[in-house]
Amino acid sequence: MKAIDRYLQKVRINKAKDFIKKGDTVLDIGSVDGVMFDALDGIISHGFGIDPTLKERVEKNNYTLIPGYFPEVSPSGQSYDVITMLAVLEHIPTELQKSLALNCFNYLKPGGRVIITVPSPQVDTILDILTKLKLIDGMSLEEHYGYKPGDTKEIFNESLFKLLVNKKFQLGLNNLFVFEKK
Repeated sequence: MKAIDRYLQKVRINKAKDFIKKGDTVLDIGSVDGVMFDALDGIISHGFGIDPTLKERVEKNNYTLIPGYFPEVSPSGQSYDVITMLAVLEHIPTELQKSLALNCFNYLKPGGRVIITVPSPQVDTILDILTKLKLIDGMSLEEHYGYKPGDTKEIFNESLFKLLVNKKFQLGLNNLFVFEKK
């Protein structure tokens, strides 16, 4: 990852951090290399990260990372206080999004939270230019398909979740959603 990639990642992590409480257990879908868990050291009790780009399982003091896809590789019988998907939902095919929300519901403890960041559609143009200029690595940009942030409320619908936060950040180019399990 290049410096701009890391900066953007850090901004998303800091937005999520505001909604993670001391002692929470966290499942991070799309955990990459576990940098979010490093930032949460001393806050969370344990983290579990899943990412298809990982080559092998990683065990650290306060977290475990495994290669694969959620929920296929998720430990059965485990539940979490928080599930994070930072810049992930726009990579999930439309036909899988409703089942993703249901699986999040099933893996959350009562009152648990789902924290999501998604870019606004115009970000793809900006990222494409930054990639061509070799200023970012543009991780998995080919998987973006013009995701509409407003669809997030429908995917994580009110029959399962209560919307706690819906706001834009980074000059309106990114969106933060926080849902609570009903």
